[in-house]
Amino acid sequence: MGVIHNPQKNLARDFGISLFIYSLPVLAIYLYFKLNNGIIAESHLTLPSFLEFAKPVFANIRSWGLIVFMLILGVIEFAAGLYDDQWTGQERKVDIICFLAPKLLLPPVIAFFSLTALPFLIPNLANTLSWVPFWGGFFLIAVADDLTQYWYHRLHHQVPFLWRFHRTHHSAPYMGMAMASRQNFIYTVFFSQIYLTATLTFLGLGLPALFVTVIKSFITLGAHSSIAWDKPFYKYRILHPIAWVLERFISTPATHHAHHADTSGDGVGHFKGNFGNMFFLWDIIFGTGLITRKFPKSYGMKSYKQEEWYAQFLWPIFKSKKEGSALADGVFAAPLAQKANNYSNVNIPSNVPAPAGPAYYEHVES
Repeated sequence: MGVIHNPQKNLARDFGISLFIYSLPVLAIYLYFKLNNGIIAESHLTLPSFLEFAKPVFANIRSWGLIVFMLILGVIEFAAGLYDDQWTGQERKVDIICFLAPKLLLPPVIAFFSLTALPFLIPNLANTLSWVPFWGGFFLIAVADDLTQYWYHRLHHQVPFLWRFHRTHHSAPYMGMAMASRQNFIYTVFFSQIYLTATLTFLGLGLPALFVTVIKSFITLGAHSSIAWDKPFYKYRILHPIAWVLERFISTPATHHAHHADTSGDGVGHFKGNFGNMFFLWDIIFGTGLITRKFPKSYGMKSYKQEEWYAQFLWPIFKSKKEGSALADGVFAAPLAQKANNYSNVNIPSNVPAPAGPAYYEHVES
């Protein structure tokens, strides 16, 4: 089963639909306000009673719990032999640096933006949304954060220049906690949804942001894990209705692993779609999703040259010395359509078959 269309078409339509989706939380909060005659019964400053006990738990999870969760899950993955001896010395170096460096370098950037830039740019707007009820803030941030990341992710696959900033995440020939944080640092620094959520927190939605961040982190880590926790939902008929809803609502290992496949066109791999992070719903709405309940046979990129860690982490500041690498001088990534004559200036290698849809191939400029 699946929903596929050319993700490079109808961008204007998809952006229009996105603007409508962005407005839904605002509209819901407005209607709630009107129906209650302007009286807000619960503020985000006072959590609903059934969530009050969870606040310190979520705070601890965000501060250190997620790291512990990743490490424990990673140990389980290795103990189960789910990496198939592919975590070699070079891959270990890339993954470890991509895991540790952002945790040391990114917090000062976010702190500067939250504590210095925002008070300077919008000094009179601090906590102006503190009257928004918790559910409204949660709805607003969940949609704004994840839909923005959907577009950030999608454009990095569809715009040739942007692709190489995201390429590092797709270079791993395996799935799991080892590669979940594997990103070019520049791609991470410019995560648009980070600054959007920081701005909404500055405006007074700190508690909803806390809950959204933790829930989203568990979903995205679970989708990257090599432990296929969703398989029982596909195996047992009694769970099929739950599976049908689950795989269309959030990212699961099956749908996100397909996005990391090293091929597209075999009916399973779908690196040209399945862009959703927390919500797979965006892929359903925009027609970029493929649901098969199957897992790819192999991951990564067939053009992967096992580039140096510094090139993968800091391209284009540092470039690869590997011949033919997309991260080296004189190499570029170009989008190819079904008809090669649409891109007559692109030299397609003779051994590359015509793609079933838009895909990225990397090759050396002559």
